[in-house]
Amino acid sequence: MADRPRFGPAGVPPLFRFLTNSLSDVPGLLREEGLDAFEYEAVRWGKKPQIRQGEAEKLAVAAQKSDVWVSMHGSYFINLCGDTEVVEASKLRLLACAVAAEWMKAHVLTFHLGYYGNRRKEEVFKDCARAVEDTLRLLTDHGVESVSLGFETSGKPTQFGTLTEILDLCERIEHTQPVLDWAHLHAISKGRLGTSEGFRRVVEEVERRLGRKVVENLHCHFSKIEFTSRGERRHHILDEKGYGPDFGSFAEVIADFRLRPVIICETALLDIDALAMRKILLRKLEA
Repeated sequence: MADRPRFGPAGVPPLFRFLTNSLSDVPGLLREEGLDAFEYEAVRWGKKPQIRQGEAEKLAVAAQKSDVWVSMHGSYFINLCGDTEVVEASKLRLLACAVAAEWMKAHVLTFHLGYYGNRRKEEVFKDCARAVEDTLRLLTDHGVESVSLGFETSGKPTQFGTLTEILDLCERIEHTQPVLDWAHLHAISKGRLGTSEGFRRVVEEVERRLGRKVVENLHCHFSKIEFTSRGERRHHILDEKGYGPDFGSFAEVIADFRLRPVIICETALLDIDALAMRKILLRKLEA
């Protein structure tokens, strides 16, 4: 669990690519900026790790040295709600990500669970839960022991992963946790995170369902978002007017509930907006 609120980017900030070619330099560069979290993006991986073990282990050592909290975003090509062939392939993609996450000592592997298709939601839930349980056994068989599976909340009504579904899965299955993508929650609720009260309701529901320890240590994604009746459309930076949610409202809830979340910035200004969010929260905590 995190010892304090932590902030970092979803992937390597673009400027860093002019400063280094080495992934292991990233934690130190983040620390120099004042950030202390990093989500490695494995979003286009297939059925084998697409990073060398030695490189991943160097990242782990550098992150520990710089006190940077590492997580991983798994492959986009995962659907644990599909037909048998798709589910089996998805398990292998999750295994590839989890093995590499273990190498880099990532605390959580977050991913989207899949899509409803034309099936009833209750049926999809049962099949998805079974697939997750199978995947956890597969990870154990391959020596993956320290990585938690993080279920990310969905941003589209066609996508499995409402807050209720995520919490239901986490109640049922050990070694799993919710990953609250606040932009997705804002989009799927058609803008209901417009005030701190919207954030408060979500935090209270997580605490009621999963307990104080889980809600204190939430793993979160944050950006502003544009949405339609079909859900999320595109992410926006913090300074863009006319889009939500507002990070200041979430910061109020973090301060009130004395939370220590890991907050991963998913705007185009990865490290810049992560620093901006950190400054907003520090002002709330000092008020």
